[in-house]
Amino acid sequence: MSKIHVKKGDEVVVLAGAEKGKRGKIIAVSPKKNRAIVEGLKLIKRHTRKSADHPQGAIVEREGTIHLSNLMKAEQFDAKHGKAEPAPA
Repeated sequence: MSKIHVKKGDEVVVLAGAEKGKRGKIIAVSPKKNRAIVEGLKLIKRHTRKSADHPQGAIVEREGTIHLSNLMKAEQFDAKHGKAEPAPA
């Protein structure tokens, strides 16, 4: 099993796919599947059954997973692409 280069709470940039160039914070990492859930990215619609919370059932929008090979830490990305840190106000 290879070492994972990102962990929960890291700020990351998506390198490939429909969400390319977008940034977000990692919510969860699944090492067995080599995937991570990034806050606000790759939103999917999940159809839920009737329950006490949703008596009619519902269509809930939530984050999907992104493969780890398509993610890079934001500070590493900025250093590699010559982008300066924004000055603190």
